[in-house]
Amino acid sequence: MYRVRGFGSSLKPITIYYGEHIMILNEDTFTVYAAKHYDMKKAASVDEFYDDLKRFQYLKRLFKRYEETGELKERLILNHLIVIYNCFGASATPMLFMKLEEYHSYMTPFTFMLGYMPDVIEYGEKKIISSDIPLDSVIIEELRKI
Repeated sequence: MYRVRGFGSSLKPITIYYGEHIMILNEDTFTVYAAKHYDMKKAASVDEFYDDLKRFQYLKRLFKRYEETGELKERLILNHLIVIYNCFGASATPMLFMKLEEYHSYMTPFTFMLGYMPDVIEYGEKKIISSDIPLDSVIIEELRKI
């Protein structure tokens, strides 16, 4: 049995309680955490769940390409993020920030645009205040054009 303190309308961090035990989002618990927050109505099989998890890797590649070449595929990034948020809801925000740790300044403008950026993001032992994340001005300008 578990209970969840979730984002709700206030976008507060999520903690999963299993009886007396608290599940913290980290590399060891990522898949279980993702499965608990996955909207099963959207998937026909376990393979689809794992396909949706691969989107985190796709985003990492897209941000790495942008960092190395300056080529920003903002619409593809938005498409992946929209699918992720449709599958995992607001719980996707800490998952994204954990998996894409080196790309916070790239991801934050997208997360703001989609309305999923909380004031504080927590995962593992980290606590990130969103106002402390530097924002990439090129990404902001590109998103304003959409």
